Amino acid sequence: MDYGKHQAPRGYEPGEGMLTTLIRIPVRIVVVVLVLPVRMVWDALTALWHAADRVLLRPLGRALAWLLDTLVLTPLTWLYTWVLTPLGKAAAWLAVALLIRPWIGLWRYVIVPVARYGIAAPAVWLYTAVLTPLGRGLRWIGTALLLPALHGLGNGIGWLITVLLILPLQFLWRYVAVPVVRYGLVVPAVWLYGAVLTPLGLGTAWVLGRLWQGTAWVLGQVRRGTAATGRGLGIALAWLVMTLLVAPVSWTYRRILAPVGREIAAAFEVAWRVAGYISRAVGRALATIARYLIGAPLSWAYRTVCTPVGHFLRDAVW
Repeated sequence: MDYGKHQAPRGYEPGEGMLTTLIRIPVRIVVVVLVLPVRMVWDALTALWHAADRVLLRPLGRALAWLLDTLVLTPLTWLYTWVLTPLGKAAAWLAVALLIRPWIGLWRYVIVPVARYGIAAPAVWLYTAVLTPLGRGLRWIGTALLLPALHGLGNGIGWLITVLLILPLQFLWRYVAVPVVRYGLVVPAVWLYGAVLTPLGLGTAWVLGRLWQGTAWVLGQVRRGTAATGRGLGIALAWLVMTLLVAPVSWTYRRILAPVGREIAAAFEVAWRVAGYISRAVGRALATIARYLIGAPLSWAYRTVCTPVGHFLRDAVW
């Protein structure tokens, strides 16, 4: 067995120093003293709420529901069944007798006959005997006389447009505009692009490429010379920052702040659990005392006195 090695207690981080061991017990005692009243008040309020819900709110809700059903719903049901329903049926009968039936008679015996024999029948006769023959005659006139005349007029106008406008435009496009554009613009532009602009552009691109390569080489030489000096300054500055700032801050956080924060959090957790045990024990003791000092006498009085008296009043008096 290796006596030199040991394990940290359960719930603690390995490698804890003297500071953690010294502050653990006082911090937990102080936190228990601070948390215990809060936990007892919380448990008392919770128990009071459950007791009020069981003893006061539920009976009060049942009493309010009974009062609502007795004083509001039952009268409203009776009123709806024996008053409003007969009144509604009587009003519906009066409305049908005074409003709907007269309108039905007016529609059936006045409006429909007038519309049928005063408007529809004359309109049908007028359409059949007058408008249909007149329309057929107009259609025959248009088909036999007007359409041939319009067809001949359209052919003459089309021949004039073709002779006076379309043929001259075709001649100008084919023998004037196309040769001028082809041999006066396109051919010279193609020759200028191939014989002048293309060699000039290639030469300019070659000169600019050589200038760019020379500039890049000069800048690379200058940057190599300055990079060594900048790298040395950066290493020195990083060493100073790590030595004077990062290392002290890291040591303070790892050796002081982290153990203290961890112990305070663990102390609050343990204190809340211990306060719960204490509060539960105090609550049980108070409940036992109340049961024996208040609940048992009240139960005995209810069972021995109130129940017989209530049964007598219910059976003999009420």
